[in-house]
Amino acid sequence: MSFFDKEIDRRGTHCEKWDKYKDTDVIPAWVADMDFSSPIPVINALRQRVEHGIFGYTGMDDDTNEAVIDFIKRHHNWEIKKEWIVWMTGVIPGINLACRMISDNSEVITTTPIYPHFVTATKNTNKILTQVPMKEINNRWSIDFEEFESKISPTCKLFLLCNPYNPGGTVFTKAELEKLCEICTKYDLIICSDEIHADLVINPKTKHIPIASLDDDYAQNIITLMAPSKTFNIAGLQSSFAIIPNKKLRLAFKKELRGMGENINVLAISATKAAYTQSDEWLRKLKKYLLENFKLVKEFIDKNRDLQMLSSDATFLAWIDCQALHVANPYELFLEYGVGLNDGKRFGDKNFVRLNFATTRKNLEEILRRMQKAIDSLEN
Repeated sequence: MSFFDKEIDRRGTHCEKWDKYKDTDVIPAWVADMDFSSPIPVINALRQRVEHGIFGYTGMDDDTNEAVIDFIKRHHNWEIKKEWIVWMTGVIPGINLACRMISDNSEVITTTPIYPHFVTATKNTNKILTQVPMKEINNRWSIDFEEFESKISPTCKLFLLCNPYNPGGTVFTKAELEKLCEICTKYDLIICSDEIHADLVINPKTKHIPIASLDDDYAQNIITLMAPSKTFNIAGLQSSFAIIPNKKLRLAFKKELRGMGENINVLAISATKAAYTQSDEWLRKLKKYLLENFKLVKEFIDKNRDLQMLSSDATFLAWIDCQALHVANPYELFLEYGVGLNDGKRFGDKNFVRLNFATTRKNLEEILRRMQKAIDSLEN
């Protein structure tokens, strides 16, 4: 039995994912955390820190910074410097901070459908949001560059990028990223790139490229957001960081961060260091397991002609087009049959649902069985 086949009861553990539904017959498959135990080195590091018994104010240490630097070089072939790293409690705060950096009533541009916090960040910070619909090209979600450029107004100051893309799982190619950089440089836009799923590329033929690694000049206008949280299932510990090569941009980002939680907590530091230095083999096995789970989801989609899913190279989140079911709310349909998915409406398209397949094979098989039963009910 695989390490990832172990069933762990998460109900009643302050778990947002599993405690959402009071009806215990609903299987949650929504919020983006995994039903797998974190790597043993992470658990051991946390146990050792807890046994120390003191949890006072914390400061970041050089070893943890070096762990980040080495991990990014090892996995993404990007050499970063310690002074570029800005620690914070999450990528969502990072997106909000990037929006706060630009003046009120400035425009922010992003693609859609998109992770909902991209939209709420602009509302939180009194910014005007311009949305560019993603386009299906060669069976994958891509950016319509002509439309993207045409929608950049003189007051637009920031582009919020998600790579790998959530939802949809697109890993943008070098050519696509270079094109984005060219356009954003032309219009003097800061790029804030959410790369939280960078380590979860499950297609072995695909490689994630941090957009700031393309060119030193392009990097001067880029804020990259990363974290160990999705990768090693430690989101509840709230460990994240921004990588900002440009000193002026970095200082502006830090200014907005002041008084908002500049330090991550002592347990997060211990977990982050262990994750980045001792858990590569766990990550390799995780991605293999997720790929097999994705294949199960793909088989399910392929046998149901009223469902569609484009090619996806990364994340553990399947973006499923249910338009051909001709139901008012696909999310409600599947919930009625005991599966709690993400409602696509929150991401910008009510015809979709998002399925989190980072769960045990047994659990995923039951989720798909129930979804099939829901679809079959429409034919009766």
